[in-house]
Amino acid sequence: MKKLSTAKLAETVKVKREEKGLTQEELSQLTGINRVMIGRIEREKFIPSISQFEALANVLDFEITDMFLEKKESNSFIALRSETLSEGEKEGVDRLFKMMLTLRQQILLRRKYENE
Repeated sequence: MKKLSTAKLAETVKVKREEKGLTQEELSQLTGINRVMIGRIEREKFIPSISQFEALANVLDFEITDMFLEKKESNSFIALRSETLSEGEKEGVDRLFKMMLTLRQQILLRRKYENE
């Protein structure tokens, strides 16, 4: 199974941006992605949407598929048994749950505004 490598994406965006002599602000203007979000992508703190991902790939000239790495399947049940997780894995699970809660909040807000 292939999974997005945020580390590879972060490095690619930063290196390609610098190779083209672009600031984060200039890249922001070319892609329509907020400059702060570009900085977060480069620090592995934000995963772009599909349209943002495409905009970055088009402007910086890289293949989206190159950002995915082959990962072997793991037992997802382990994620629920915190005593078997390392500290790094616990941080990852916490981060995942926070992202899921944030996504849920966004969905609820969209529904609220769509119904008004």
